Order: sequence, then structure tokens, then C-alpha cells
Amino acid sequence: MSALILGLLGILLLMGILSGAPVSFVLIGVPTVVAFLAAALGHFDLGFLAAFPSRAVAILTNSIFLSVPLFVLMGGILERSNIARRMMLTAGALFGEREGGMAYAVIIVGTLLAASTGVIGATIFMLGMIAMPAMLSAGYSKSLASGVICASGSLGQIIPPSILLILLTDQISSAYQAGRRAAGDWAAEPVSVGDLFAGALLPGLLLVVLYIAYIFVTSLRRPESCPPVIDRDEFGQRRKLEFREIAYSLLMPLLLILIVLGSILGGVATATESAAFGAAGALVMSALDRKDLPLWRVVLMGSVLPAALVLILVKLTGGTQAGMVSTVIGFTALVLLCLGTLVAIAQEIRDGPLWEVATETAGLVSMLTLIVLGATMLSLVFRGLQGEAMVEDFLHGLPGGNLQAVLVTMAIIFLLGFIIEYVEIIFIVVPIAGPPLMAAGVDPVWFAILISLNLQMSFLTPPFGYALFYFRRVAPVEVRTSDIYRGILPFILLQMLALAIVVLVPGLATWLPDAIYH
Repeated sequence: MSALILGLLGILLLMGILSGAPVSFVLIGVPTVVAFLAAALGHFDLGFLAAFPSRAVAILTNSIFLSVPLFVLMGGILERSNIARRMMLTAGALFGEREGGMAYAVIIVGTLLAASTGVIGATIFMLGMIAMPAMLSAGYSKSLASGVICASGSLGQIIPPSILLILLTDQISSAYQAGRRAAGDWAAEPVSVGDLFAGALLPGLLLVVLYIAYIFVTSLRRPESCPPVIDRDEFGQRRKLEFREIAYSLLMPLLLILIVLGSILGGVATATESAAFGAAGALVMSALDRKDLPLWRVVLMGSVLPAALVLILVKLTGGTQAGMVSTVIGFTALVLLCLGTLVAIAQEIRDGPLWEVATETAGLVSMLTLIVLGATMLSLVFRGLQGEAMVEDFLHGLPGGNLQAVLVTMAIIFLLGFIIEYVEIIFIVVPIAGPPLMAAGVDPVWFAILISLNLQMSFLTPPFGYALFYFRRVAPVEVRTSDIYRGILPFILLQMLALAIVVLVPGLATWLPDAIYH
């Protein structure tokens, strides 16, 4: 009977999601209705629902979840500023004057934006509006230009800091500890954001290398599909980049990335502290981009990123325990960081888009919070209907051991990616499939990175690939939907290749976390 009720739960969830109703309400409402129906039939203990309030409080006060609003704010600030546009123009001028050069520039900028914002829609909008017209006017193939923009714009799913990885950390850690307890190991350490960020770094770079290699091969085999793009000024002369322009457009974002990722991977800051550094840095970069600023503002705001870097170095060298000199240097850097950030906040509230970005961030985080709460309710009802035991029996009954079970889970996630978003997939699949796999000895970091690579494909796979929707809104009229689908097909195959490589070589995901933290 429980199996029939679980089948009904699955059917109602699918119908609710496909109906267009808010997913969060579906995830909360459907399991609740099914739970009361099953209780009336004598097949569900309503005591499971009593655990919902404490579970909800635990999630909302989790330090990992608290970093999400700050990373979203960081991405929103960079999206609204002129920084991303300048990065694209500078990279285009650097690499464009060769076959495939503009495509290389799109991949590089997509990687930098992924490592500094992680906002997929904003990245694709920016790349589509800036790079696509230049590529088409130079004679680029419509399908190649569309594919490289969609694929590069979705790199934020796997390259840290990624909202997907942050949300995945909490679920993977809970699944790992539950699985190890079931296996008799009561001393399993939790999985941290740093573990997943470190684990995703090499697979993410592998994906970037595969993209670049594909463009290189295409430029040799079909040079007419990706001709050079000559960057000219308003007088028709070839524009020459100055070092100052390159440094301001590319090195400053790189410094921000080093501060955010370096502080987490180095164990200097928590994910929330690092996200705060990133949001402050993005705010200051946006504020410094305005003209005719008083010198004192420029000096104070310009000291924020160097001060953050100094604080990280002081922490790495022992902090206040290293002596009076380190204490004075650290305190001075902290004062400069706080003053510069406050000046930037005051200026951007008055003259910039900070209030609008904060409002959008609050709306997005509220949506994520409701989805998380809905997934928590679903998890409790699924457990109360003995769903976990059924999944465990199913996975253990598969031939081929752990690898076969992982591959089946990946296939399910891939299929779900055609119809629902990555947030729902994380909070539905991981609590169900994770514990039995972890109990069987599957490495949690490796499993999480496989999920991340898999979910990135969902952004490109028709008919509901969100990257395709984002790009369609900014693509020129002459670019047909069939051009976009043809263009993304090679990149989907490259993502499958990357996923297969990480399946066969788990060390790509596990070596760096082990080297840093163990």
C-alpha cells in the first residue's frame, strides 16, 4: 500500500509542477495532502510532520544557507555595473583578431563571470547582447556563436563560487552523515562548502579546456565559421589596448575571485564570511566605476580589496597570535575595509542600483527558501511512507555495485533536468538517493560533483533548458531556434564527456579537497 501511495505522491508532484503552479507551494502542499490521506488509511504516522518546524529552523539558521543571499547580492551588483561589459570588450579586443578568437574571449569571460557572479541568466544576457552582434557581423556561424554563448554562460553552475554548490553542500553533508550512521560510523565529518568548491575546481576547468579545444579544432577544420574580428575605434583604426585598461577590466575581477575562493579554500573564512568579502568587493568595484569621484572616496574605496587581501594574509600567518605587528596591520586593514565599504554603500544607495539589487536578491532568496522548506516537507513524508527503505533496496539490488547505482541516479537526475529546476532536483533527489549510496561507501564530494556536472547539462538540454530561454530573449531575429539547438549539441556532448571522465577518474574531484583539508 505504501508503494501505491508513493506512486500517487510522485504523479501529483509531477502534475503540480507541470501545471505552472509555484513549485514551492507544490512541494509543500502535495506531500501534506498525501500525508493526511495516508494517515486516514492507516499507513502514515502524522508524528513525522511534527519534526517540520525544527527542521525548518535548522535549515534557515544554517551558516551555509546564510551565504546564499550575499553571493546573490554580489552577482546582482556585478550584473548591474559596467564591469562585465568591459570584461567582454577587453577580452574580445585581446583575442578576437584570429580564427575563433571571439569564441575564445566568450569562453574566458564566461569563466571569469562564473567565478565572480555565478548568475547564469545575467551572464547569458550580457554575452548575448555584446558578443553575438560582433560575431554575426564578422561572419561567425549562427549555430557556433549561439552554442558557445549558451555553454559559456552556464559555467556558473560548476565553477565556484556557485549557488548550486552551496545549496548542494547542506544536502550532501546531511545525506553523508545519515548514510554513515546507517553503516555504523557515528564519527563521520560533515562535508563543507570548501570541500565542494575545491572538488569542483578541476572538473570546471576541464570543461573550459574542452570548450577551448572544440573551438580550436573548429577553427582548423572550418575557419569560415569563426573568422577574425577586428576591433576598431570610432575613426576606423585598429584599437590598441593599454595595460591599464587590461588591468582594470580583467585583473580587478581576478583579484576579487582570488579573495573569495582563496579565503574559503585556504580555510581562512567561512562561506558566509567569504561571500561578505565578495559582496563588498563587487560593491566597491561598481562604485569606483563612476566618474568625477572625490579623491578621498577613491582612496578609501580603492583600499577595500587590498585590505581584504591583507586580512587573509594576516590570518594565514597566525593572526593576532603572530605578534603586535600583525595585530596593528590587521586592525588597520579592517578599519580601511569597513570605511571603504560604508562609503560605497552610501554612494550606491544614493546614485546606484544597490536598492534595486537588494530588493531582487530578497525576492530570489525568498523563493529559494520556500522551495527548501517544501523539499523538507517532501522528505519527511517520503520517509514516513518508508520510501527510503524502498530506494535503498532498489539501489542495492542493482547489478554492478556502487558504480551502477550512481549511474542510475545520474540518469534519473538527467531526465528530471528536462522538466524541473536544479534547486528542486537537489532537494528532492539527494535526500532520497544520497543516504543509501553514502552508506555503501560512495565518496560524497565525488557524488556531489557528478550531480553538479549533470545539472549543468539541464541548462542546455531542450525543450526546457533555461540557458536557451535566456539566450532566445536577446538573440537577433535572424537567429532561429534550430540554429540555437544545433549550436548547443556539441557542447552537451562535451559536458557528457566531462561527466564520463570524472566518473572514470574520481581523483579529479577528490584530489584537491584531500590535498587541502586532509
